[in-house]
Amino acid sequence: MSPHQKVPDASHPITVTPTPGRVRILAGDQVIADTTSALTLQESTYPPVQYVPLADVDPDVLTSTSTSTHCPYKGDARYYSVTTPSGTIDDAGWTYPEAYEAVASIRDHVAWYPDRVTIEVDDA
Repeated sequence: MSPHQKVPDASHPITVTPTPGRVRILAGDQVIADTTSALTLQESTYPPVQYVPLADVDPDVLTSTSTSTHCPYKGDARYYSVTTPSGTIDDAGWTYPEAYEAVASIRDHVAWYPDRVTIEVDDA
């Protein structure tokens, strides 16, 4: 474990659980992801975040960007822009390709900014 890595604990809990039902991500009116295999990551007191399997995202709309950030609990994030006929949404989503062990299940998943795309969750 690197000295910059932190492990979730009672003071900063993180849970990752399967999202019941269906999650759809829309850029404008275009569905860019549709899945029944999303994960809900709940970190401390932050709002829950939907992580959609990369395999369930339309690859034709994604472009990797040079943006990156670091979370001491999750690892290094890389970002994607989304391009549809309506335009490009810069850094609309992010992924942790080498997520730390405590949150390893979010690897190969993409999370989305709710102020940049529409996130629909239909509970089962």
